[in-house]
Amino acid sequence: MPTDFTQSKKDQIADAMKPVLAETFQLYVATLNVHWNVTGPSFQPVHALTEEQYLELAPAIDDIAERIRALGHKAPATMKQYMATGSIADGDENASADQMVRALQQGHDQLANRIRPLIAQAADASDDVTAGLLTDRLTVHEKAQWMLGAMLG
Repeated sequence: MPTDFTQSKKDQIADAMKPVLAETFQLYVATLNVHWNVTGPSFQPVHALTEEQYLELAPAIDDIAERIRALGHKAPATMKQYMATGSIADGDENASADQMVRALQQGHDQLANRIRPLIAQAADASDDVTAGLLTDRLTVHEKAQWMLGAMLG
């Protein structure tokens, strides 16, 4: 049975997934920064929430990288590649708790905005696996945006 999911489409999807991998890794590192360095009256809830979030992001990084590999491409795996490909800002360990939370919320928003059009691109390419993976990731990032925003009031 012929498939509509050609190598050319796989290449396009894999290339589109590389910034998602880079930014997921960057967001993971930014989340660790907040978890380790947050101070002040909101320390405990921010520390607890960011632990949940970085524990969720770690296996997601692997899932995204493995999907890129399944599409026939090498997954970017160096800090240099992540810095060149992704655009999530580095965290500031000296920022206030609110500034840290706001930066994480913006990071999740940025990643969600990158993912949204890729879901349709993958579906249009008959790549249901990538579309499903990205839909699951979008769900996580939208929930994280909401939870972080709720902490800010």
